[in-house]
Amino acid sequence: MAGRIPQAFIDELIARTDIVELIGGRVQLKKAGREWKACCPFHNEKTPSFWVSPDKQFYHCFGCGAHGTALGFLMEHDKLPFPDAVEELASRLGLEVPREGGDAPRTRPGEDLYELLASVTQFYRDSLRESKRAKAYLEGRGITAESCVKFAVGYAPDAWDAVLRRFGGSAARERALLEAGLVVERSGKGESGCYDRFRDRVMFPIRDARGRPIAFGGRILDQGEPKYLNSPETALFHKGRELYGLYEARQALRKVERLLVVEGYVDVVRLAQSGIAWSVATLGTATTPEHLNRLFRVTSELVFCFDGDTAGRNAAWRALENALEHARDGRQLRFLFLPEGHDPDTLVGEEGAAAFEARVAGAVPISEFLVGQLVTRTDLSSIDGRARLAELARPLLARVPPGVYRELLVEHLAEAVRMPAGRLEQLLRARVPGARGTAAPPQPAGARRPPRSAGRQPLLTQAIQLLLHHPGAAQSVTAVPAWVAGEQKGFPVLRELLETTRAEPRLSTAQLIERWRERPEGARLAELAGEESLVRDARAAGRELVSLLERIGLELGPGKRLDELIAASRERRLSDDEQKEFQGLLGAKAPARKR
Repeated sequence: MAGRIPQAFIDELIARTDIVELIGGRVQLKKAGREWKACCPFHNEKTPSFWVSPDKQFYHCFGCGAHGTALGFLMEHDKLPFPDAVEELASRLGLEVPREGGDAPRTRPGEDLYELLASVTQFYRDSLRESKRAKAYLEGRGITAESCVKFAVGYAPDAWDAVLRRFGGSAARERALLEAGLVVERSGKGESGCYDRFRDRVMFPIRDARGRPIAFGGRILDQGEPKYLNSPETALFHKGRELYGLYEARQALRKVERLLVVEGYVDVVRLAQSGIAWSVATLGTATTPEHLNRLFRVTSELVFCFDGDTAGRNAAWRALENALEHARDGRQLRFLFLPEGHDPDTLVGEEGAAAFEARVAGAVPISEFLVGQLVTRTDLSSIDGRARLAELARPLLARVPPGVYRELLVEHLAEAVRMPAGRLEQLLRARVPGARGTAAPPQPAGARRPPRSAGRQPLLTQAIQLLLHHPGAAQSVTAVPAWVAGEQKGFPVLRELLETTRAEPRLSTAQLIERWRERPEGARLAELAGEESLVRDARAAGRELVSLLERIGLELGPGKRLDELIAASRERRLSDDEQKEFQGLLGAKAPARKR
């Protein structure tokens, strides 16, 4: 398994990437002095408030608060996971991504499979053009040639070795086909060799966040089992993580405001063809926590679409159980149940996009679906029945993060059991081991805090922000103050920033921020880096930093500062300014000793 990407390589990526060129390829930038500006790609605006700094290799929007590095931009704008964003930048620079622990670069073995799967995708597309049966099947399902191009739909010929003959030919190439899940090893007695996994099927490539085919889903043309056949798990493909149509949805929409989760490939294609480009499909499995994490990185509203029969409602309940821990402020989770005998493909074809979207608009919120399902299992006309409802809800509510969303859910449940919401909450907390306290609600996905005024910031925050904006300012600090070794809030962060920037004076703001990406303080540091700095000159920043550190030392008390200077004098010669400060502090303490 691939190891961690070395920090030194990430530093090199940030240093060698031109953030203006990267963002300029996706957003129309205009020069504005030393920086560049544009209308923000993350929210609608008419007056540009999105700025890109080539010096800091950082972007910031003063309208919505979006900010980050080149890697952050790819993750937020292109919706790439961090490893894929790293690989995207590396590929632009012609670099291979190394891995710690002695593993080979992820791109080296992977690229062979990516290239193979891309070639097979094209082979299936070519085969579709030559197959009248396959084209007739797609036309019968209402899928146009344009949609086939958009989704790279193809056809696996009705032969045991079409792919094997075209892409095999040696032991190494046959092994690659096995690793990609394209062929199956013969297992009969006395048999050897392989045969094609997909035969006489319409083929739907499953693409990753960068649009590369990583697997396939094949739909049989005539009667037979299995109706749908997916690629097996491979080094590139994990069905509990991937979603069909997510790449196409992101490409079609500037901003993905909602996503409709359906069950089939054809459903996604037909919906997109009808103008509903915001649908995705799970790959023959229930919606997993990994699916939900991925989806909520793209949008804040999900609508699950199921058949209205018993099987559909059971599948919806499984999705609900996995989704509850993601039900929090700023997110919407709803359930759409279709008329019996219909799936999204047939329904949108019969009644049109407008009517289907009206159904989506009327989808049931997760709170109503949860309480409604629980009500069907109890008798609310009796006290025992209402108590039973509360007991059934207890483990489910325990999964919901604290916040307004949970409070509203409890209120909805309280109405059903005819009990004050506050009393019900007390009972639920009293009986659930390890129940959550009344912590502050988490920030909604995509929420931005407005910039804080630098003038009202504590001195410690000002010092941290100054180092983020001007890492080279640390060279003006002759010695790290002794008080920085304390464990008061913020001291460890300041200490590490000082030590890092003193040791590596050429670090940029972006490189510094990337070093904190996975740490709890990383989001706040990125926010501070995005706020405007009143200090523009590097030398002035150095002088200001020294002054801030001295003022913080004085705020801690003259006694502590005096002890610090005494300790420093034992290790080195004090500077003239420090000598003056020492004499002043010594004089200030003398009267106290006389008294």
